[in-house]
Amino acid sequence: MDATQIEARVARVEDLAGLEELRVQLLGKKGEITGMMKDLGSLAPAERANVGQRVNALKQAATAALDARRLVLEGAAERAALDAGWVDVTAPAGSPTPGRLHPITLLLEEVVEHFSALGFSVATGPEIEDEFHNFDALNIPKDHPARDVWDTFYTTRGEIPRTHTSSVQIRALRTRPLPLRVISPGRVFRNETIDATHHASFNQVEGLLVDRKVTLAHLKYTLETLVERLFGKGLKTRFRPAFYPFVEPGLDLDVTCVFCSGKGCSVCKHSGWIEVIPSGLVHPAVFRSCGIDPAEWQGFAFGMGFDRLVMLRYGIDDIRRLYDGRLSLVRQF
Repeated sequence: MDATQIEARVARVEDLAGLEELRVQLLGKKGEITGMMKDLGSLAPAERANVGQRVNALKQAATAALDARRLVLEGAAERAALDAGWVDVTAPAGSPTPGRLHPITLLLEEVVEHFSALGFSVATGPEIEDEFHNFDALNIPKDHPARDVWDTFYTTRGEIPRTHTSSVQIRALRTRPLPLRVISPGRVFRNETIDATHHASFNQVEGLLVDRKVTLAHLKYTLETLVERLFGKGLKTRFRPAFYPFVEPGLDLDVTCVFCSGKGCSVCKHSGWIEVIPSGLVHPAVFRSCGIDPAEWQGFAFGMGFDRLVMLRYGIDDIRRLYDGRLSLVRQF
């Protein structure tokens, strides 16, 4: 075997895998040239030097031929890849895939439209709040469990990623003239364990109406018309007494479970009902914290876990599907 024969063998290789196989045959631990070098020890000293030079030259020739062929084959592979991915930029473009609105956005637009027809405007506020707007002004005492770190996130500076958009209502009460009608949609943050019905970051829509001689009848009409708008006339509703520090009296609005039609399932905890809208008449202490005389002005407030409404409206049984970023979800709408 000489250098010419090695170069001929290398030249016949047509791909990188074959080239590596030939390298092992020639220069691997059990390769042909490696075997020649191992045999040098059995030769006489006078012969060993002459044969050693020829074997070393053979090894250098094989290495050079393999390296040169590798460059050729790598270049050919790169050109083939470029040819396979070549795009004719002068060809007519295909039809673009139309965008879709997220179901949260779709339902929010419908809710805003509904309340706008009732004279409500949209109010927004910061997502990072202070304790006054998030707790104190809402009649939530210092020792209330909601302030505990198990429910509320705190920044290193002691600020609060808001736990509800009720903080926006406080800002509206302190800055806007009365009478007042606002809804405050937005993202809120709770130190929750994420599962099928809970998330650490979710959306709320809260509403506030302040006027003279406001009663529970006004609240009941407002919420029942909203449920009818979102779910149709066939869905049953009920009000239950509930306690919230910022309203008195407090109520919970429940609707018939849309997943089991009231028969009972895991989603409604086999009760047949799902709580959707906590509400009540604004507590006098909240009015006083905002400099408003509760003897002259009354009002009602409500808050919706908006993601839960989206799940009920579209039959989505796991809140995590709203936030996993899959296009398959929005393409359904």
